[in-house]
Amino acid sequence: MKSVAEFIAYAKERPGQVDYASSGNGSGQHLFMALFASSTGLKLNHVPYRGSAQATTDLLAGTVPVSIPGTAGMVGHIKAGKLRPLAVTGAQRSAQLPDVPTLIESGVPGYVAYVWLGLLAPKGTSPAIVERLHREVIAALVTPEVKAYMATAGIEIVGSTPAEFGAYFRAEKDLWAKVVRDTGAKIE
Repeated sequence: MKSVAEFIAYAKERPGQVDYASSGNGSGQHLFMALFASSTGLKLNHVPYRGSAQATTDLLAGTVPVSIPGTAGMVGHIKAGKLRPLAVTGAQRSAQLPDVPTLIESGVPGYVAYVWLGLLAPKGTSPAIVERLHREVIAALVTPEVKAYMATAGIEIVGSTPAEFGAYFRAEKDLWAKVVRDTGAKIE
């Protein structure tokens, strides 16, 4: 298959017969694919592995035909011609794979999913401490060393405010809770 549209057509002709690999129940790989399946009306079989190494091995071997793994660990396999990327899950194309369309561009409206990292503090932490942490993190994120590392690792730096991150966190919690409820995904 060379496109998301081809994969969707293939899977629709085989409801419940197409497997997908993930690094385990409740992992980002699992939930991203569950969201994709529910967004496209596909019935796919989840094959949970104990971590991404074996899932990647079986994806490379063709034991499972599809997965949504992290980009950074796959770029080498893609450039070596061992894997064919169909789409990325972000709102924009990946800087590491600029020729690969997003799922939105590939005909899956509204599909955006990220593995993200954020700094959290205990409830009740003083606003002054939260602001200081924010300033220090932003200062670190703009250093050439951090920017270079993040680019190499395929990590997009956002650096949102505490209020923006709080709103994003709540929206993500609601989205993934809905995916779990709607798809019956089991988290272990």
